[in-house]
Amino acid sequence: MKKNVAIIMGGYSSEFAISLKTGTVVYNHLNPEKYNTYKVHIFRDKWVCVTTVGKEFPIDKNDFSVTIDDIKITFDCVFNAIHGSPGEDGFMQGYLELLEIPHTSCGMYQAALTFNKRDLLATLKPYGIKCATSYYLNAGDSIDEAAIVAKVGLPCFVKANKAGSSFGVSKVHEISDLKNAIAIALKEDDEVIIESFLDGVEVSVGVINYKGNVTVLPITEIVSENDFFDYEAKYLGKSQEITPARISPELSAKVAKVAKKIYEILKLEGFSRSEFIFKDDEPYLLEVNTIPGMTEESILPQQAKEAGISLEALFGNAVELALTKK
Repeated sequence: MKKNVAIIMGGYSSEFAISLKTGTVVYNHLNPEKYNTYKVHIFRDKWVCVTTVGKEFPIDKNDFSVTIDDIKITFDCVFNAIHGSPGEDGFMQGYLELLEIPHTSCGMYQAALTFNKRDLLATLKPYGIKCATSYYLNAGDSIDEAAIVAKVGLPCFVKANKAGSSFGVSKVHEISDLKNAIAIALKEDDEVIIESFLDGVEVSVGVINYKGNVTVLPITEIVSENDFFDYEAKYLGKSQEITPARISPELSAKVAKVAKKIYEILKLEGFSRSEFIFKDDEPYLLEVNTIPGMTEESILPQQAKEAGISLEALFGNAVELALTKK
């Protein structure tokens, strides 16, 4: 008997459009002979199941079900394709776990932790994970530019603490530009992290649980045409994403070991994609994404393809692992 799988997409953040693309790719590649798949749009003003002809049916939030043509449909599994809130920050995980509905992402606590860059880095530092020097600000704090530059130097990166897809991120070269960069970050989140600039090769490392084994996928090197790997570079073709990365076998092994260690320390499940920059041949962690982009052009699917894993196998594996956790 085929399982009913809801693919949740959209979300409440600036990343909703990318999430809709990811969710559609998942919908198009899950095996229709094994699963009845349903597109579910999650927005602040509506949670709806969207049919192939675009008709919308409201989700009953009491049990996450939908009634279509007088038939009530419940879901055996939820494929989480929401980048940002509420899919990547723990809210949907907690909701689904309370309803005892299996889902493809990591747990509630892990999602909340990895989505908060400041808390994530603070958690991993005692385990020897290297990261950039940082300075923290919250909305309403006075801004001491001299103190910031004394701590992190110039150039530096100003980031929204809880946001993805490079929203709210600026590279600052002059002290006079700091306040504007902080204002941009505060449009995305009420917390800001300012980090020292690391000059080196940037790589992205996908780690997944594949058929029950924690698996590091082939590593991708990021070469941005812009000043850094910003939204344009990620989604509008302003970068080269080279898989496998043009780094030595020794450096590949080193960063793969660190990425797997992070996955295991945090007790992650499902997909993860960690970003690193090499400084003096050591990988420095930038962030961990637990709902990475899954379009055909996205980094993790590129890595899976290099590893010989099709999108159907990649997505189907996630669903099967989620179902076994029930």
